[in-house]
Amino acid sequence: MRLLKRSPIKTLQRWTIGEKIPCTTLALRKFEGLFFNTLLFHSALHFMYTSIPSVQVSLHLYNSLTKKEEQFVPIKEGEVKMYTCGPTVYGRPHIGNYSSFLLADLLRRWLEVSGHTVTHVKNITDVGHLTGDTAADADGDDKIEKQALKEVRESKESKDAKEILSKDDVMAIVKKYSEQYIADEVALNFREPEHRPLATETIPEMIAMIETLVKKNHAYETDDGVYFDVTSFPDYGKLSGNTLDNLSAGSRIDINEKKKHPADFALWKKCVGANEHHILRWESPWGEGFPGWHVECSCMSDKFLGSPFDIHTGGEDLIFPHHECEVAQSQCSGSGKPHVNYWVHKRFIDMGDTKMSKSLGNVLTLPDIENMGFSPLDLRYYLLSVHYRTNLKFTQKGLEDGHKARRKIMEWMAEVDASGSAEENTDAQDEFATAMNSDLNTPAALATVFDLMSSSRNEGKLGACKAFVETVRATFGCFDSEEKEDIPQDVLDLAQKREEARQNKDFEASDSIRDQILTLGYEVKDTSEGQKIIKL
Repeated sequence: MRLLKRSPIKTLQRWTIGEKIPCTTLALRKFEGLFFNTLLFHSALHFMYTSIPSVQVSLHLYNSLTKKEEQFVPIKEGEVKMYTCGPTVYGRPHIGNYSSFLLADLLRRWLEVSGHTVTHVKNITDVGHLTGDTAADADGDDKIEKQALKEVRESKESKDAKEILSKDDVMAIVKKYSEQYIADEVALNFREPEHRPLATETIPEMIAMIETLVKKNHAYETDDGVYFDVTSFPDYGKLSGNTLDNLSAGSRIDINEKKKHPADFALWKKCVGANEHHILRWESPWGEGFPGWHVECSCMSDKFLGSPFDIHTGGEDLIFPHHECEVAQSQCSGSGKPHVNYWVHKRFIDMGDTKMSKSLGNVLTLPDIENMGFSPLDLRYYLLSVHYRTNLKFTQKGLEDGHKARRKIMEWMAEVDASGSAEENTDAQDEFATAMNSDLNTPAALATVFDLMSSSRNEGKLGACKAFVETVRATFGCFDSEEKEDIPQDVLDLAQKREEARQNKDFEASDSIRDQILTLGYEVKDTSEGQKIIKL
């Protein structure tokens, strides 16, 4: 096979039938330099050995259900309905959570850039998510009530907090952490979904769905709840690979003699036995109780999007049991046909050799990132710089590299904004679209940006990049100008002294003062309009 001479991004996008692309050392060096940091290089290199069509006019997504990339075809032309599993609000979400939510925001943005109208639903779980959530039929404490007990105990210095815990205490936890979560999404420049339903606002729909499942012999009642009968749904396990045979061969399920099959999962928990003191409870045909976690998303998606709808997103940890159970409930309570056409899942963020997880105690929140001296949009860029189906190994060095790369791009965009208009560079637009349509290949899309940064400056064609810049801004959501921070007075004083030194041609003093400013976290650039002070 003969490789043509072409830019690194064009080499990345070269398409051959059934063949993978050899890559010369020279090409790799050019490609590595293009990215400014090894994090982006290795992420993009992962995709350099994947065949990508050079002309791909429509979006292709990896469907977790079919285990392959498929052309995305919306149910209704020009309109997309999408559901995202939001957080359980028992604490401030961590950056691993936001990485998953960011996938949905990126996908929404690209769909809109491509001309689609998107209806996006992102729920908030405020009841029924139990601590033993790695099993389909979770047990343990309600996560939110457990946190409420902890905080009430701390505030009232009572060891017997359960005796004084009220519904208001529980909902105060929901309100507190929901507000933190939404504030974080605003800081990260997420687009607001059309609907943010609470699980507790959808209880009548849940009861109705469970009644339907019972009537259709997909569910049954016991003395402690209502359970879904997994043997009534032959496709159980198709999404995750955890078929009943595989589950029976493993140790993922415990024996409960009240259930017909060990893998049956609760649709409704009665307030008896271990759940006798559950605070949030509702009347139902089966007595007082509360919904199981899985049925909540089935009902909220159906209420706001109907069935079927186009796309369901979430983190890979939700594939089993949560999404597997959603498939069973929704399909069996509805027409019997799939209720979602495309399942799209985000890979974990790793801290060292382990995934980032609250249960492991190795999480970082957005305030942690800001305390490290970074903008929320630096984090957004860093998370988007790696393909969503690649595990990002989070490091402070990687975040620092992301900060620098984002700043370089924004400086170039400012130059483009200030330049005169010219005939638009459509080749770059096409390359960027090809990358994004190739399963949201953000490393390849960023390679196009860096390639055009270099060529437009070298060739004096900044004015030909205006439409391209607007496309990139709208897609990535991290290159908009942030509100300018007040520069500390001591930095301003030093900058003034430096300017005076330059006027006196005392360049040694000028350089020394520049170094002092750098130690304070700022950089001085000399422009035709005078000194420009930039926060590092």
